[in-house]
Amino acid sequence: MRNSLALAWMLAAALGNTACGVLEPRLPEAQPAIAAEWPLPPTAAAAPMAANVGEPGAAPGAVVDIGWRDFLTDPALERLVEQALANNRDLRVAVLNVERARGLYRIQRADRLPGVEAVGAMVRQGGDGQATTESFNASVGVTGFELDLFGRVRSLSESALQRYLAEEEARRSAQLSLIAEVANAYLTLAADQEQVFLARATLDTREEAYAITQKRHALGAISGLDLSQSRTLVEGARADVARFSGRVAQDMNALTLLVGAPIERSLLPARFEEPVTGLGALPAGLPSEVLLRRPDVRAAEHELRAANASIGAARAAFFPSITLTGSIGSASDELSGLFASGTQVWSFVPQVRVPIFEGGRLRGNLQVANADRGIALARYEGAIQQGFREVADALALTATLAAQRLALQALVDAARRGEELAQARYAAGRDSFLVRLEAQRTLYVAQQALISTRLAEQANRVTLYKVLGGGWQEGAR
Repeated sequence: MRNSLALAWMLAAALGNTACGVLEPRLPEAQPAIAAEWPLPPTAAAAPMAANVGEPGAAPGAVVDIGWRDFLTDPALERLVEQALANNRDLRVAVLNVERARGLYRIQRADRLPGVEAVGAMVRQGGDGQATTESFNASVGVTGFELDLFGRVRSLSESALQRYLAEEEARRSAQLSLIAEVANAYLTLAADQEQVFLARATLDTREEAYAITQKRHALGAISGLDLSQSRTLVEGARADVARFSGRVAQDMNALTLLVGAPIERSLLPARFEEPVTGLGALPAGLPSEVLLRRPDVRAAEHELRAANASIGAARAAFFPSITLTGSIGSASDELSGLFASGTQVWSFVPQVRVPIFEGGRLRGNLQVANADRGIALARYEGAIQQGFREVADALALTATLAAQRLALQALVDAARRGEELAQARYAAGRDSFLVRLEAQRTLYVAQQALISTRLAEQANRVTLYKVLGGGWQEGAR
């Protein structure tokens, strides 16, 4: 009998493991309705690639394989990213969500195998006018193991697995976003530091000029209007120093929050001089299929697969289910004779459950599962469309920001020369103070615009790297 019972359990386990999710529907194909390639501006295709990151003949999907250490060229920024990955609380929550999803998957997967447990019990009973009796038993067996004939348990396990994989991709997406946010916060801090440096240098120059103007006014060489106009330049620069100093303080707070710990002063940027990113322009033939490697898109795909598997489980609930319960052990009236000869007992309780009337519950569950899959499919397609738009926007700005930076650099050079000439002509008495004032303002505004454009260009490179799905790998250097 023992051999027969063991054979029954082996057969049950084999049936449970080999059951297929025959009721799970075919995964629907996404129709995001996007172009095969991004609409690159004519100048973007001719832009050179960065030699240290990609080559013109590189594989289209190479951007996603570039580690963030290879993308960032500033050692101080790399240190800050390291600290952020170790300390940021939002990323820590994402990691813990992965651990939670892994645990839920293990719980669900355990239902595919019979759980064996050992039970020992003592029963002592009696009453008024009744003798007190004792009995002892010990058994090993399986309780409530469902034979997965129609794939319900397997579908639930597959759904849990896909949700776990979706959480893992969500963690990667959170890490990618964190790296981009740290880089952008660092760039913003560097740019505002540069604005403070420019404002202070301008303030010093204008204060010196104002002091000279005061002396000339005292001698009657210039009018009070010229003196007042010179004063406006000084106070304007002073206000900019205060304004950008406030921005620097806010940038420091934002960067500290992202890093999740106090930042060493040696890791803070002093000026905005060199680029911190190494990604150059992309080739014109970059296909839009690289979007499928973005963590958020892959997470949406796993959610779609999980919802599809849930339909299989909801369909299987319409069919009969077989549950097995059984045990083998020993029972005796005395503890000392519990395992003696002739005390062996066994039980085998197969149970068949056939749904007859559920009040619409099963159909409602199936309807919900179908709707969930439709929602997941729409979100998957939406994630692809959103990614396409983000990449297209970043690519469109790549060439225009580069052209804008070159134009502003030329404007700064021309404005500086014009300011020098206006100063010389004013000193020679050939032009009025108003002409000199306008030349100084033009130069100052052009210098500020150049810093802002350089920041926008570098931030756009970080954005492009992020939206193409790179950044969650560390890389090697």
